[in-house]
Amino acid sequence: MNIRDILTLYDYHYWANQRILAAAAQSGQEQFLARAGHSLGSLRALLAHCVDAEYGWRTLWQTGTVAGFETVTEEQFPTLDALARRWAQEEMAMRAYLAGLTDADLSSYVRYTTDEGAKRERLLWHCLWHLVNHGTQHRSEVAAILTGYGYSPGDLDFTVFLNERPR
Repeated sequence: MNIRDILTLYDYHYWANQRILAAAAQSGQEQFLARAGHSLGSLRALLAHCVDAEYGWRTLWQTGTVAGFETVTEEQFPTLDALARRWAQEEMAMRAYLAGLTDADLSSYVRYTTDEGAKRERLLWHCLWHLVNHGTQHRSEVAAILTGYGYSPGDLDFTVFLNERPR
């Protein structure tokens, strides 16, 4: 894995997030807040969880502590617009962080202790890949909810991103 590959994955990640947010913008406030029968409940809860994960992982990579996890909550976002603004800020912060990484950094270890006391050691590139994969899981849940509401985000496949991406 090299930094160019990581940057491509994150370009895909943010492209897919934008497709999700665009589809979610077509739904109403009631649908944004409604229980939807998926892992975390509502669109708001799922999307806030994604923002929280990005913030938590990025701060872990930058500070070595897990203090950033579970600090972004759905209650902080009364509207989709508020959530989208916060996510845009996190995207900027993440891209700035990624821009400072080198190929050598990707093989460094991230060491941390979970809230339950478990010690973890991961290669940085594994953590970076995990966050993109985590986003894929929850975007698929959000896409299913939105499709049920009549607002499909369309295809979110990596290959579609590659087809649409300027060369």
